[in-house]
Amino acid sequence: MKFVHIADIHFDTPFTLLSDRADLGEVRRLDQRKAFKKMIEYIKENEIPYLFIAGDLYDHEYVRQSTIDFINDCFKQILNTKIYITPGNHDPYLKNSYYAKYKWSQNVKIFTSKVEKVETNDFDLYGYGFEDFYLKESKIDEINIDNREKLNILITHASLDGGYDDKRDYNTISSSKLKRLGFDYIALGHIHKLNLSNENKNIIYPGSTIALGFDELGEHGMIVGNIEKEQVRVEFVKLDDKEFIEVQLDITNINEPEGLLQTLEEIEFEEKKLYKIILTGNRNFEINTYKLYKQIEVRNIIKVKDRTKIGYDLNKIANNATLKGIFAKEMLDKFKDENIDKETLEKAIEIGMEALS
Repeated sequence: MKFVHIADIHFDTPFTLLSDRADLGEVRRLDQRKAFKKMIEYIKENEIPYLFIAGDLYDHEYVRQSTIDFINDCFKQILNTKIYITPGNHDPYLKNSYYAKYKWSQNVKIFTSKVEKVETNDFDLYGYGFEDFYLKESKIDEINIDNREKLNILITHASLDGGYDDKRDYNTISSSKLKRLGFDYIALGHIHKLNLSNENKNIIYPGSTIALGFDELGEHGMIVGNIEKEQVRVEFVKLDDKEFIEVQLDITNINEPEGLLQTLEEIEFEEKKLYKIILTGNRNFEINTYKLYKQIEVRNIIKVKDRTKIGYDLNKIANNATLKGIFAKEMLDKFKDENIDKETLEKAIEIGMEALS
């Protein structure tokens, strides 16, 4: 039995924290649509009979009617494919949600927070979704499989073994309990990192369909599966054309902003990758990352992070009988004050040293 499994595409998420580039949100929202279309084309070309969407298909707070229309029009292109959706914490089945009020394509089934079983010729499918932005008490471990002779599949949006969810507000369940339930395949969503571990080979997170930020490095896409009783075969298929990359740049030997800009211009960046530059080492001049970013001409550098340390040797400078020496002595005295903000003091030192140069 062949299927495609995706989760966490988050249609219309604003991407506001991703970059200072004003247009990047629009670019990535377009990338979401491209990835979704690519999945639809794959389903058509390979005649995939089932599509599992394990939550956070869209962001309830931001999604537009036009985006819902786009999604539904895509579903109508694969009418021979049965589509099963379990709402997650970002797209719960609320009374005013598109899940509840929109007329979806006839091949779409949307689950609620009541565990429901759908019987097909190929398998029995159990679905369980969110009806609020939080789900503190999971009902998954209460499921009893009715017919163990058939293939049995569970689809839900959940935090496995707590994950990054310390408060356990997002349908938390342990992998040991899931194993005991006896499902042949468990299609999960919520964790944005691909999980194809050998230990839990039939409990799968496909990861976010496209990368939503620099905490989601690597390739992103969908799971394509083919399962039979006692045999699960799955593979990852890339959908996101772009990939987030972090590059560390030691600026210890760079002495002015112009030199830093020149160094950045000389780096060979791959066209389809989006970069965060992490500045490291000792800085010898004041760094204004916002201003620096505006000066960078390389379009696929979308974020700059300053993790440098001050590069001035204050003890050495303080030995000089100059204005710089007097200034350095005063700054060293201020460092002894436990109540002073050290980061602000370092900035003041940089400004002072440049003014006295």
